[in-house]
Amino acid sequence: MESNKKEKKNKEKKVKVEDSPKITGIKFTILAVAAIIIFSAAICPVTLQNDTFYTIKIGEHIVQNKAIDMQDPFSWHSDLPYTYPHWAYDVMIYLIYNAGGMVGIFISTVIFACILGITIYFTNLKISKNRLISFLLTLGMMFMLKDFIAARAQLVTFILFELTILLIEQFLDTKKKRYAVGIVLISIAIANLHCAVWPFFFVLFLPYIAEYLIFEFIDKNVFYKIKIKYHEIRIKDFKNENEKLIKANKQEKIDKNNKQIEREIKKLEDAKILQEKRLARREQKRENPYKIRYYKNGAAKWLILIMIICAFTGLLTPLGDTPYTYLYKTMQGNTTKSINEHLPLTLIDCKEMLITLVMFLAILIFTDAKIRAKDLFMLSGLALLMFMTRRQMSMFTLFGGAILAKMIVEILEKYDEGGTEEFTKIMTSTLGTIATMLLVILILFTEVVAKKDNKFISVSSYPVNAAEWIKENLDLSQIKLYNEYNYGSYLLYKEIPVFIDSRADLYAPEFNGERNEDGTYSGRDIFSDYIGVSGISKYYENVFENYEITHCIVYRNSKLNMLLSRDDKYKKLYSDDYFIIYERTAQEDKVVLENT
Repeated sequence: MESNKKEKKNKEKKVKVEDSPKITGIKFTILAVAAIIIFSAAICPVTLQNDTFYTIKIGEHIVQNKAIDMQDPFSWHSDLPYTYPHWAYDVMIYLIYNAGGMVGIFISTVIFACILGITIYFTNLKISKNRLISFLLTLGMMFMLKDFIAARAQLVTFILFELTILLIEQFLDTKKKRYAVGIVLISIAIANLHCAVWPFFFVLFLPYIAEYLIFEFIDKNVFYKIKIKYHEIRIKDFKNENEKLIKANKQEKIDKNNKQIEREIKKLEDAKILQEKRLARREQKRENPYKIRYYKNGAAKWLILIMIICAFTGLLTPLGDTPYTYLYKTMQGNTTKSINEHLPLTLIDCKEMLITLVMFLAILIFTDAKIRAKDLFMLSGLALLMFMTRRQMSMFTLFGGAILAKMIVEILEKYDEGGTEEFTKIMTSTLGTIATMLLVILILFTEVVAKKDNKFISVSSYPVNAAEWIKENLDLSQIKLYNEYNYGSYLLYKEIPVFIDSRADLYAPEFNGERNEDGTYSGRDIFSDYIGVSGISKYYENVFENYEITHCIVYRNSKLNMLLSRDDKYKKLYSDDYFIIYERTAQEDKVVLENT
């Protein structure tokens, strides 16, 4: 008896109690979120981008003035109007900078990146219904977004856009009003945080609405209903005519009409039979489509109302009509043709996106995986935008990732049902958790080592020492300094009035001038003048004479410096390894000549 009891106890010890699917899911989610946070923090850049510098100063300007004056306070050009397209983000970043300096901004970027990674994971999970694939795709998506992660307004709007998709999916599933309210609040936030991309917010609704409207029209069987109605009207007309003919005693005509009625009844019955067959075929195809499936969610029609409500939220800003006009004016001008991130995408220059597109095509062509109509619409629209401007690669990654996850899950469920669940259990085991975290920590360590010498401000990209020399040796109230686009924001951050900076819209006639009857704008095209001088397509002296330039600061390796260094009218005042400052003496020579 005692030996039997011991054997029973030993068996009970050996039997491993497995976690329920719910507990396994919770464990995996905790592991995934922790790994995503570490990975997202690891890929955050240390060195700041040029937009961050003007963001700080604009936020400071708004806070100190306690108002948005719609005027530019930083360039030396007089009376340039400025639209403050992301005023709320500017204020937020300034407050962070005021409290924690550059370290505070870096920490905020890490936090926003982590929030973005977590939001992407839960959106992928909502759409694909698979934790493992959602986790792996999230890491891949964050890797592809690493070049877009910076202390810029776009990082916050990425989070809001991803939340919008998540809320739309939740609303369509549950039809709960709180999700609709959340969508409206996001629209208000984007209009104030980054109104330049506010119109894109409405693009997210279009695939859902298009799928609903197209298949609502198809399900109405309009063609067959019109055909049936036509035959019914014809039958009714012939019968009404017969009633009149009976009174007129025209039997021959009555008999002829009766034959017509019989023919119309036959056609009506044939049309109804064809309609029933078509409905049966459609239901069969809907259950097992060749490539494109659709699900007509009745709640999608409410998205139209939500979108209309959101269209009015652009008025809930202190910027007037800027949310409605900013993108249109930008597309009207030539600034997008000269800024790198707005240029068309060349796939060979972005191998990660090339691989992603090949994966989509391979899955659709060489497997029997299906794609939702709304997902096809979304991918097609985003791909078009991406090829028009490489900046939209970020949007393709944000919203295409969840679609790719869903397609991969469909393939795995067919060819390896339960395989991901088994791997999920392995990852949530003690050894699996340790291995996963060690791998992610290794990535973090590698990134930290690679960035250990990086500074918040790159002295090769921004005139750190030259700016100090300017402030100590030149009278800022008297000079008109010519500078280049990429570091103009740093100069204004150092409170040096600039010729141009990365607020491209400020220096384009679409924003600083009036619209003419022919659709053109009669403003100052400072941006084009800069592009002409920097690319040597315009004679620099003519442009400098027009703007009454007194001093120039240029990159040492720039084309313009090659010319100025050989021009006797330009006196070198300062130079370091990366920047050179010249004084333009042409004005003095002109005065001497006139006096002579």
